[in-house]
Amino acid sequence: MNKNKKRFEHHSKDYSGIREYPVNKDSELLEFLLATLKDQSRNSVKSLLSNHRVSVDGAPISQFNFKLFKGDTVIISKTPIHKKTRSNLPIIFENEEMIVINKPSGLLSIASDKEKGSTAYRMLTDYVQQKDKHNRIFVVHRLDEDTSGVLMVVKNPKLQEALQDKWNDLVKSRGYYAIVEGKMEKKSDTIKSYLKKNSQNMMYSSKKEGDGQFSVTHYKVIAETDKYSLLDVHIDSGRKNQIRVHLGDIGHNVIGDDKYGNPSNPIKRLGLHAYELELIHPLSGKKMKFTAPVPKEFNILFPNFK
Repeated sequence: MNKNKKRFEHHSKDYSGIREYPVNKDSELLEFLLATLKDQSRNSVKSLLSNHRVSVDGAPISQFNFKLFKGDTVIISKTPIHKKTRSNLPIIFENEEMIVINKPSGLLSIASDKEKGSTAYRMLTDYVQQKDKHNRIFVVHRLDEDTSGVLMVVKNPKLQEALQDKWNDLVKSRGYYAIVEGKMEKKSDTIKSYLKKNSQNMMYSSKKEGDGQFSVTHYKVIAETDKYSLLDVHIDSGRKNQIRVHLGDIGHNVIGDDKYGNPSNPIKRLGLHAYELELIHPLSGKKMKFTAPVPKEFNILFPNFK
């Protein structure tokens, strides 16, 4: 077997005609496809690209020499994937190294098993490639699909690696606004537990030491009504669904969260918004702080909160 082809061997996934192939070594896209799709001719593989049936992590790519990096996922679709012009991209900050957006509620950060196209990753990839088709972005953290707020991506793999290697050390503040059911018995508190994923991909808490990832959530009540409380929440650890699980643990589910309870949904969305991200740039040492304004839906219940 050709050594170059052997190094790309892996197990693909198939979701209703959409095939996924994980990238385990840096390469160019055409090189990867030729080594992966051994049963297809060179012309056939090229036609997949020219017919816009190939995407990288959900973002459509057609150029042969597009640079792939370990950890990417190449997706081949049965039908063409078309680029979309982005005229209302909610950009908070952009420079030559990164882009920070105010991610809307209901938008995935990256592609999932069920959704490949409508993601923040694709939105931002389409945006940077309008300037240069070889441009790309790299994910460093995620927000839940229904959580809005500050989401940062970077423009080169060196910065991505530097951030991901020491993310929890570099991040100095992760602030969220959460609307929960009921009045809080304690107006401020810290919740600690070990979070673990079950077979249904749901997170749950354990008090047993080492039974999952240790997670810490701090909250403070900043406004309340007879039915709801508005909390300022900060997390020391960024686990999947951490805030939603921890607040549910103390009997106050985030409104609109039908995944971890059955709370009311008065604002027609999840009541969770990432309003602040403050971190130290891993290469320059500069402190950077990004904020996203309060969602207008939150003012339905708390009209004086700005």
